[in-house]
Amino acid sequence: MANRATSAAARALQLAASRPNLFCSRQGLRKACMATVAPPVTQNSMSKRGPTAMVFMNMGGPSTTDEVGDFLSRLFSDGDLIPLGRLQNYLGPLISRRRTPKIQKQYADIGGGSPIRKWSEYQCEEMCKILDQISPETAPHKPYVAFRYANPLTEHMYEQMLKDGFGNGKGGRAVAFTQYPQYSCSTTGSSLNELWKWRNRLEGKRASGDMHPPGSITWSVIDRWPTHSGLVEAFAQNIEAQVKTYPEDRRKDVVLLFSAHSLPMSVVNRGDPYPAEVAATVYAVMSRLGFSNPYRLTWQSQVGPSAWLGAQTSDTVREYVKRGHTDLVLVPIAFTSDHIETLYEIDKEVMHEDAQGHPGVKRAESLNGSKVFIQALADIAKAHLESGQSCSKQMGLRCQGCTSERCLESKKFFAGVCL
Repeated sequence: MANRATSAAARALQLAASRPNLFCSRQGLRKACMATVAPPVTQNSMSKRGPTAMVFMNMGGPSTTDEVGDFLSRLFSDGDLIPLGRLQNYLGPLISRRRTPKIQKQYADIGGGSPIRKWSEYQCEEMCKILDQISPETAPHKPYVAFRYANPLTEHMYEQMLKDGFGNGKGGRAVAFTQYPQYSCSTTGSSLNELWKWRNRLEGKRASGDMHPPGSITWSVIDRWPTHSGLVEAFAQNIEAQVKTYPEDRRKDVVLLFSAHSLPMSVVNRGDPYPAEVAATVYAVMSRLGFSNPYRLTWQSQVGPSAWLGAQTSDTVREYVKRGHTDLVLVPIAFTSDHIETLYEIDKEVMHEDAQGHPGVKRAESLNGSKVFIQALADIAKAHLESGQSCSKQMGLRCQGCTSERCLESKKFFAGVCL
């Protein structure tokens, strides 16, 4: 989505530091780390089994403040995310240049960049370790991350897969696993459109003249998972942990504010399924909690003067505090790890400015390294690998008001059908 997604990623979270033994043996490093390059993944184009590439798709975030400008330029140039009409190619770069200094400061305030790459790579690697154990028939599972607006970009991920021995006549299976639990054309849809574009350029018709050349990568998609029991449990446990920090006699009255990134009303009115799927996640979590507390769903990160889905999280907190509801727990319900929307927008703006510093306004922990959440990812992936389906039935159905030819062609490729 947009706005504070205009973030950069942690300079201090330098990849080298967070992956210190990337080229070392993972068995337990004896005396010294010899920089031995791992051999390519062995493929068998006649087999539908492993190895399997597991590709986590997300928006991403700049790793340093120097990357903010490029990140914003890509973000505001994406008509799937921020529809600016025929002037997209002119307005996108213009808006990004004007916003860059402000957003650079925000990233500096959260440590110099976004931790989303660190968490995405960690979650994907840990999930693949579990998958190797619970789905040995599709092992080994090789982790990849493909960001839409920041490194590692989709095209770089695809090029790396080819270098690793997938495709290029060697076949192999890959699963595009969206890290947006709730589907939106602006997020998962945009990432799939980008993946389809680079698949076409690097392996498909533009590269070989054949839309499905022999030995190309076989793709399938996990396109949504808003009410998966493991996801719901991970959210519920984090909420319960935060509610327990209040005095016992106040806990049942703590208001739970579920916050998700907003959408322009033009996208909502086109028929985008995101609002309904976010609401489904909220209801599933509250069901798991036994509807123990009053709750509301709010929306954050609106950009520009056009109408967006509301009520806004910041407005809601401000109004509730005025009414005396000062025990509030904010729950980032559409994000799978910390990034600019949680660390700056919620923690620094909403909780300290809009809440006027009330100590009773808190935030539930993000999913980040939750073992329950990572197990859920593995369970979702295993079920998908066993299903034999290319994607969910929902993905083949276009939004009622969709007129995007790129969306049409992308769905034809991944879903194999367009209704």
